Amino acid sequence: MSAHKLPDGVLGMARRSPDWADWVDRLPALLDGLLEEWQLSIDGWMMHGFVALVVPVRSPGGRAAVLKVSFPDDESEHEHLALQHWGGTGAVRLLRADPHQRAMLLERLHPERLDATGDLEACEIVAGLYGLLHVPALPQLRLLTSYVDRWAGELGDLPRNSSLPRRLVEQAISLSRDFVADPASTGTMIHGDLHYENVMAADREPWLAIDPKPISGDPNYEVAPMLWNRFDELASSTSGQSLRDGVRGRFHALVDHAGLDEHRARDWVVVRMLNNACWRLQDPPEVKRLTATDDYLTMCIAVAKAVQD
Repeated sequence: MSAHKLPDGVLGMARRSPDWADWVDRLPALLDGLLEEWQLSIDGWMMHGFVALVVPVRSPGGRAAVLKVSFPDDESEHEHLALQHWGGTGAVRLLRADPHQRAMLLERLHPERLDATGDLEACEIVAGLYGLLHVPALPQLRLLTSYVDRWAGELGDLPRNSSLPRRLVEQAISLSRDFVADPASTGTMIHGDLHYENVMAADREPWLAIDPKPISGDPNYEVAPMLWNRFDELASSTSGQSLRDGVRGRFHALVDHAGLDEHRARDWVVVRMLNNACWRLQDPPEVKRLTATDDYLTMCIAVAKAVQD
């Protein structure tokens, strides 16, 4: 039996589905095996994200690192390949990987993240990372268009009386189909989930990206997570600006500093926000998210409208 107690947040992942419960049940033995095989010692409190356990460790020579073990989903399958290909340019450096066990040994970064930086300054920093991370796609990566094609079908299956404005739903379906037919929608390796929490301070560079969900896609697809994260700051009455102006300020900071295509980026925001809302409507009751459903749907609609008004 493992001597290491998993964080409560990781233990709670078992409630998501039988597959998750099986993974959580196997995780202590998996962790012990990796620590022994890679000769690592635990060096701090275990942490976790939504799909992974993250453990601060040290090598026999005393090198600080983190051991990340992820749930075996589609999104994490090629994370090690992307990090290996980037080679530490713009992203955390991969030190070792066991793809079959979804385990990676990564350089240890500082705890500071972009969530403590002003949102427009953070947008400029992330825009700079786009230029480092957006390289020709690896052949192993899944195509963004394969996901978007499915999303269009899921949006089309929504009842006409759903909580989402029908005009926006139909717009997202039309844009999705246009993107699927457009060769420019694939061919670039993109991070897929680059936002404030997924950028950390480091010694060798001011900021580095972590936790990629790499796919072969369109650089303009990247913008939306920087708009929906930290949304409460935009909606706050103390921000001194309208929600619309706040969203548009972030949008243009990202697009202008990264040299993205404003029209394509705007259309991708609409597609991503409507699909986020659609997924929330499809969530089974036992999946607990961080935001109440009604508030989340309102946010998705607000962002999609703000970039177009």
